[in-house]
Amino acid sequence: MTSSLVNAPGKQTRIRFAHLVIASLAALIATGNHADARGTRRETAIESVKSRIPGQPIMAIVSLRDQRITVYDVHGWILRAPVSSGQRGRETPAGIFAIIQKDAEHYSNLYDDAYMPNMQRITWSGIAIHGGVLPGYAASHGCIRLPYDFAASLFDVTSLGLRVIVAPGEVTPAEISHPFLFPSKPADTTLVAARTADEAEATRKATEASRAAVAAFREQIQAMTAARVADNRKQRADSQLAAAETMLAGATSPEAKQQAEDAKAQAAANVTDLETQLAAARADLQTKTDTVTAARAAADTADTARATAAEATRQAARQLAPVSVLISRKTQKLYVRQSFEPIFESPITIADPDRPLGTHVFTAMERAGSDAPMRWSVVTLEGSDDAKAALDRITIPQDVLDRIPGASPRSSLIVTDEAPSSETGKGTDFVVLLSDQPQGGIKFRRHGSSPELSYYGTYGRQRDFMTYWRPQRGFW
Repeated sequence: MTSSLVNAPGKQTRIRFAHLVIASLAALIATGNHADARGTRRETAIESVKSRIPGQPIMAIVSLRDQRITVYDVHGWILRAPVSSGQRGRETPAGIFAIIQKDAEHYSNLYDDAYMPNMQRITWSGIAIHGGVLPGYAASHGCIRLPYDFAASLFDVTSLGLRVIVAPGEVTPAEISHPFLFPSKPADTTLVAARTADEAEATRKATEASRAAVAAFREQIQAMTAARVADNRKQRADSQLAAAETMLAGATSPEAKQQAEDAKAQAAANVTDLETQLAAARADLQTKTDTVTAARAAADTADTARATAAEATRQAARQLAPVSVLISRKTQKLYVRQSFEPIFESPITIADPDRPLGTHVFTAMERAGSDAPMRWSVVTLEGSDDAKAALDRITIPQDVLDRIPGASPRSSLIVTDEAPSSETGKGTDFVVLLSDQPQGGIKFRRHGSSPELSYYGTYGRQRDFMTYWRPQRGFW
């Protein structure tokens, strides 16, 4: 169940944007202006669906044999384009992935700072989809190169968590129904709305508290300046009083003594007046300092409340996110992830456990109506058992089933003979590699640590978008 949590309030806007971009790409294709400006393979092989308005992408399937990528929405394929995958010895690994990072302006740190525009990462060890040269055959170091214009357009309509299936041959999704496929549960969007409102209010209060702390600090600086000026003037007055006293001590004539006494009296009065001013300035500075201390404490408290509210919003929205479930014959376990995070795992029972199940990806597509069951599709990558036969052999305890969140569109169930790949980890959906296929593109890459990510999905190229994670350089 693919982890692609979207920010609920803006979902419809992004879907409309996705429709617009896909339609624009279709119009571009219709013009026939698809020759690659770099003199590589012509892009006339790019196709788009013409019989209907395309919807939001729900999965992408790459055929290594045919060197082609096909993008699907809930009703079928919408876009196709040629690719260039990994060359012999550095093959693009066949298996099941998801988009885990997007970077419109990416450069390789392994291959001479090579430009990899509109990069969409599918493993932290460095396998990605990106724009590149297409010579007409597998030629990359493991990545999946797309025509440059197509890569840019695809980048604009995909989101984090989009399922990417890399198949040895040509596979297509087929609709399926089976009692085993998890039912949907009502989405509690009211909770998300309430948490979002709480976060907005906490953010407003944190902003006000921060501004108050800044204003208090400015007043403290002004008070410090006033106290410094008063102290300097008082020191000068002290010096003048000392000079008058010296003059008085050295006076010999009555006139000189009178002048010295007058000067001393004036200096003493000035010192007294400035002492009063300095005391008042210091008292005001102390008040301003206390105000700054209180304002900073209030700002810290408000910022903590904002962070807590933001996390509550994230957790509430996370409950609406698509869920990924993986059942592995090799480990005899069921694994659950949501929003790129592990939820739980549990032993399950598989009938005739020594006989292969195959590898099948079931995807929740959409509800036919508000009260209708979820539509599911399946893609079978390999195996002698068909998808329904594989499901028939699996038994899950009821208490485990009760713990699995309900299926929402783009949720998925992976049934496979393989164990979860070591590529599955922090900041990923499930990664499953087909062990009987070459994995040169994985073996040639070092593993990098995955970063903290936000899971609200990334649309477009807004660089300051809060969920858009972008390192300075890539992992390969």
